[in-house]
Amino acid sequence: MNKCNVKKAIFAGSFDPITNGHLDIIRRASKLFGELQVGILINPNKKALFTLEERIRLIKECTADLDNVKVISFDGLLVKYCEQNGIDALVRGIRSAADVDYELQMAHMNRELDSSIETIFLPSNTKFSFISSSLIKEVLSFGADIQNLVPEQVLRELKIKMERKEI
Repeated sequence: MNKCNVKKAIFAGSFDPITNGHLDIIRRASKLFGELQVGILINPNKKALFTLEERIRLIKECTADLDNVKVISFDGLLVKYCEQNGIDALVRGIRSAADVDYELQMAHMNRELDSSIETIFLPSNTKFSFISSSLIKEVLSFGADIQNLVPEQVLRELKIKMERKEI
């Protein structure tokens, strides 16, 4: 598949933790762009289960086979990060109609802030359409089996956090 004219894109989120749904979007988007950055938003107002360093390490491990994927962290406005780093497009995954409403609103705001940055929506694979990081943590806290929902590396780390009673 030929890559489009968009050279650099970013798929941004908290990835706390990264799920198989996230990985599906990353793998598909990596085929479309010369470089895909997976950007972890640093949000000091949000209590994360995984540290920033742990999330970076896990995403790098899960995407090690993708040569054009780079894992970064940033704070502040995503559009400003894109302007400062020559990023042409924002990749957003869409799971449901609720996601469409929210993501479309964000895309319009980002376009208002910088009309040169495009937003690309990728619909989720139906088998991952119900997965969110928040839901993963919630059902895991009740002892649910999530092995088909997160990468093996993440499952291993989640079990460790459960043993330590961090979940």
